[in-house]
Amino acid sequence: MRWSIAGKHCLITGASSGHGRALARALARQGARLCLLGRDRERLEAARAECAAESRAGHEPDCVQCDLASMAAIARTADELLARDRPLHLLVHNAGIVARQRSLTADGIERTLAVNYLAAFQLSLLLLERLQDSAPARIVLVASDAHRVVRLDLDDLQLTRGYSWWKAYGRSKLALLHFNRELARRLAGTGVSVNAVDPGPVASRIAAAEPGLLPRLASTLIQKLFPSPARACRTTVSLCSSAHLQGRSGGYYRFARLRAARLDEDKRTPERLWKASAELTGLDLA
Repeated sequence: MRWSIAGKHCLITGASSGHGRALARALARQGARLCLLGRDRERLEAARAECAAESRAGHEPDCVQCDLASMAAIARTADELLARDRPLHLLVHNAGIVARQRSLTADGIERTLAVNYLAAFQLSLLLLERLQDSAPARIVLVASDAHRVVRLDLDDLQLTRGYSWWKAYGRSKLALLHFNRELARRLAGTGVSVNAVDPGPVASRIAAAEPGLLPRLASTLIQKLFPSPARACRTTVSLCSSAHLQGRSGGYYRFARLRAARLDEDKRTPERLWKASAELTGLDLA
């Protein structure tokens, strides 16, 4: 089937700032029908206004406020989206955090793992039937080459020992890449493709929410030295909108090139991670 993003219904998480906001604006210019998901209502409304102004087709985006650190909030959001009875052609898991200190969500989950990985697992499974009904459809996971310097410890998935922000962030992105491979395998033949992308360094606010002088300085340097979100999102835009990628699934892309992810040699890891994720979220595929 031919693929064009024009007129397609698209949900983007973390769409109120940085890479997600730039991606939303780029897809709006291509005529996509957008639903923007984020935590901050004011920033969401600002992103909505920008996308509406740039929409090639004059589409007014929807906004959904959701805290991806809360499984209950994710479940309510999925129910709200499904109740609208609209197709879903593209789901982009872009939201991500960096947490300098280890903390737990209300669900008792280490926060970086919860927001960067488990939220994508939960929301994908809750919306999967709608994606399949809307096929051809795509899921895009925003990962990172930070996964290359860590290893996934399935016996300590929540980093109760030896926590560091870099290890937590890298492991969450490595988990996304295992999820990418396993979900692609499970969805083969359904018309729903899954691919992951590393947009490279991005001048974003990812560290801005952390307290203290060091995170503020890091956030300032990131925004001054790294490529703009509009430039960094180009590979993600391609995964979302390019017709030549139709039907390709399970890939990991960086700077528009298919790239080999550094995954554990143990071929059971994706399935074992899936099982652990299903236990934590209470969701699974039949």
